[in-house]
Amino acid sequence: MVAPHQHKTAAKTLQCISPVDGSIYVERPLNTLADIDAALVKAKKAQKLWRHLPLAERQKYMQKFLDHMVGKAKDIGEEITWQMGRPISQTPGEILRGFQERVKYAINLAPKALADIVPEGQEGFKRYIRREPLGVVAVIAPWNYPYLTSVNAIVPALLSGNVVILKHSHQTPLVASRYAEGFRAAGLPDGVFQFLDLSHEDAEKLMADPRVDYVNFTGSVKGGHAVQKAISGKFIVAGLELGGKDPAYVRADADLHSAVENLVDGAFFNSGQCCCGIERIYVHEKIYKPFVEAFVELTNQYNLGNPTFPDVNLGPMVRASAADFVRGQIADAVKKGAKALIDENNFPASKPGTPYLAPQVLVDVDHSMSVMMEESFGPVVGIMKVKSDEEALKLMNDSPYGLTACVWTKDLDAAEKIGQEIETGTVFMNRCDYLDPGLAWTGVKDTGRGASLSVLGFEALTRPKSYHLKTKA
Repeated sequence: MVAPHQHKTAAKTLQCISPVDGSIYVERPLNTLADIDAALVKAKKAQKLWRHLPLAERQKYMQKFLDHMVGKAKDIGEEITWQMGRPISQTPGEILRGFQERVKYAINLAPKALADIVPEGQEGFKRYIRREPLGVVAVIAPWNYPYLTSVNAIVPALLSGNVVILKHSHQTPLVASRYAEGFRAAGLPDGVFQFLDLSHEDAEKLMADPRVDYVNFTGSVKGGHAVQKAISGKFIVAGLELGGKDPAYVRADADLHSAVENLVDGAFFNSGQCCCGIERIYVHEKIYKPFVEAFVELTNQYNLGNPTFPDVNLGPMVRASAADFVRGQIADAVKKGAKALIDENNFPASKPGTPYLAPQVLVDVDHSMSVMMEESFGPVVGIMKVKSDEEALKLMNDSPYGLTACVWTKDLDAAEKIGQEIETGTVFMNRCDYLDPGLAWTGVKDTGRGASLSVLGFEALTRPKSYHLKTKA
């Protein structure tokens, strides 16, 4: 197993330490302030031409880019596994499923999303609202779903006539390289897409530069505040997705088998390192016992181990410190009265001081415990018994976050009624941990602001410009 690595990153060097075995998987120099300036000069020049290219031409570039990426899915999947630890049996799917679905949807949606808005006719005038590109879009992307989080902004931004500068996580730097390779293969004009490897301080300087017109950031609440501070000297907007503590409510009338199967996957896929992963579950007392028993039985079927092995379906967390944080949450909950239902001895690969952590199911939990209130971002979930919809709703809303929430029931009216009162960006019924490209991806409270995907995602990447043209004297 992996011991805590001793490597120290030099101030001007990026190092990706693989959670698989603690080795240095990628190492390369960080870009400088001079590189930022050069990239922005090139971007501003490129955008003047790119914005005037017909949308149909921009769509063709995106389709060629997608074709290239799909053709490289196997290689890309292997890189994801080594960079952040997700099992090799699952990583190619990031390109072949979600990434491909979202790019295709954006390409097809663009003509509608970017079409002129024409008000009712007025004789003697031609009037319409056009969606103009913002200019230079800076995308600051995370490691946990390195393509799915970044593509939500990159492709719609380019389709809208913007140019993009990507700063990806130091944990997944090869993702930025793959984007660049894909756009080169598609023949994208020079300067329309660029990437920079930057320190946190220099990333803030990039965002603060007056030549950057929009920032898309996915990361922590602390990081979101840093973004807002960086752009505070100018009047631009940042799209911020800052995480969640997503709840599930299993009503008494739920399909028990389906709820268990999907919620176990929603809690533990990607080792729980999902912005919209299930982190807390409220179950009606009438089905609480059979739900917990089935949940534990299915959780015990995971195979934790080296993610490069094809039979492994639960890999390490991204780093030992992240696993230690979750271990600390579990220990704190148990100390306060929670009961841990998974015997860690059933997962011999799980070792203290390493990124390898067994999945854990906690009962007898309450909201005085960190594991029920603070984002875990790991393979642990707490399950609470509730007596009514009202009690479940109160607990679901008792959170500083609001990304997604799901209700498991056969009653559509009940799900919609409960959904109206949940403080969240997305309400699911009988599913979870999924992004529908036709719906806005958004959140409330400390989850952030703004929207990606859907027509609203295009709106965030454009500005309205009104044309009021008098045609008759």
